[in-house]
Amino acid sequence: MIDGFKCLPEILNAAECAALLDEIYAVLNDAPLYQPAMPRTGKPLSVRMSNCGALGWVSDKAGGYRYQALHPVTRRTWPPIPDSLLGIWHKYSDYEHEPEACLINYYASGTRMGSHRDVDEEDFAAPVLSVSLGDDAVFHIGGLKRSDAKTRLTLRAGDLVILGGIARRAYHGVDRILAGTSDLLPEGGRINLTLRRVTLP
Repeated sequence: MIDGFKCLPEILNAAECAALLDEIYAVLNDAPLYQPAMPRTGKPLSVRMSNCGALGWVSDKAGGYRYQALHPVTRRTWPPIPDSLLGIWHKYSDYEHEPEACLINYYASGTRMGSHRDVDEEDFAAPVLSVSLGDDAVFHIGGLKRSDAKTRLTLRAGDLVILGGIARRAYHGVDRILAGTSDLLPEGGRINLTLRRVTLP
């Protein structure tokens, strides 16, 4: 396992997961999920996304991968990051500055996220923190090259993944969603919340 990678199981109990999900649904009322697209090809990603925080990660054919202050569909600013997520950041990130973005990924049954690195940020001293809600997911973490060996593990509701140190630039992704393993989301599927610092302090 690459240095700097941590998986902390069940940092949130069932009641805390449900309360956080309510906060995320409130965010999505203001900043609805949308379908991002790959740069150059314009091929839609299978995962729908939104954001909260000062900045949001977006992708489309015209502009590629980037952070911006406005929702690409509504053109409104993103809602603030819920205090409960900020509390997780301050408790587990070992980083003194605030996160600026929380990417909200919704994985329906049959969706996945190919192996990728989070390298669109300026401050790599800040870790990436990821909280799982809903159905279990088979997650992989590799190395600094796409061809490096991968370790796979199952992420469940309430689990926290931390990519820090060398692992901050590691390839990782979601191979599949194990449908029906949780009844947390009424519609089924999985929500992943990824806290990030984008700019240099």
